[in-house]
Amino acid sequence: MSGQKNDGMTPQIKNYIKIARPDHWIKNVFIMPGLALALILIELPQDWGGFLVKLAAGFLATCFIASANYVINEWLDADFDKYHPTKKNRPVVSQNMKFSLVMAEYAICIAVGLALSLAVNFPFLLTELWLLVMGVFYNVKPIRTKDVAYLDVLSESVNNMIRLLLGWFIVCDDVYPPSSIMVGYWMAGAFLMAVKRYAEYRMIGDPVLAGSYRRSFSKYTEESLLCSSFFYALCATFLIGIFLLKYRIEYIVAMPVLFFLFCYYLYIAHKPDSAAQKPEKLFREKKLMLLVAVLVVLFAVLTVVDIPIMEMWETAFFIPTGH
Repeated sequence: MSGQKNDGMTPQIKNYIKIARPDHWIKNVFIMPGLALALILIELPQDWGGFLVKLAAGFLATCFIASANYVINEWLDADFDKYHPTKKNRPVVSQNMKFSLVMAEYAICIAVGLALSLAVNFPFLLTELWLLVMGVFYNVKPIRTKDVAYLDVLSESVNNMIRLLLGWFIVCDDVYPPSSIMVGYWMAGAFLMAVKRYAEYRMIGDPVLAGSYRRSFSKYTEESLLCSSFFYALCATFLIGIFLLKYRIEYIVAMPVLFFLFCYYLYIAHKPDSAAQKPEKLFREKKLMLLVAVLVVLFAVLTVVDIPIMEMWETAFFIPTGH
């Protein structure tokens, strides 16, 4: 009899774990560019042991705060997810889950995330709180930015910039990263989110059904989503280009690979059941991962290798004051 009870409890426990989306924790690797940027622009840590502890605490803190946001997202989206071809099978939609336990899970994720943040530093803690608040703005009425066309993309993708800051603060807590890379990273996230919306909208294939699933879709068309993603890509590459030109001219060599990466991601969005709809599945796109690896290696090499001929470009781009 006790065995039957345990068998009955196991699926319920799995459902509560599932809505926290631990399989999405891979997205928090987006803190790594901020960390790498701080190591390059500020300084290398003198205490590597302490740094690795802060890195582990910071990564896990971000995972738990993100899970808190996922928990309320799944609960508050249940009435809309039932119109989605695959999300209608989520536990909150298809299973009898208790509001009190969902809220307890939400509170536990917040408590663990903030406790781990204290092991990093105060700016890191404040930035995690910002990530948490954005989850409330995105999901909870009367604000619920996810229901407003274009604002849904911009408010969700700002989490990209927040993750950049989180990575930066693991290394440095008294200086902010350059605004050009912060906003550029935000716009890169907006591009990813807009392409995700585009892939979802095309997959659903019915504007009325799409609007029932996500209210912002009632204001979108395939064309407007595609054009908006192009706009965000232009903003991202322009701002990232400003940063690269200002801080290390050699990085400009990597820009064509970055451009191709944006284009290939858009290409992926046109595949049936595209991985662009589920970013946590993108690691299965081998060509995309190869492009990312090439870009990372290229930036690493260009960080330490000087290209003398690039000095000519540096003189052309930076005109002395007064001219």
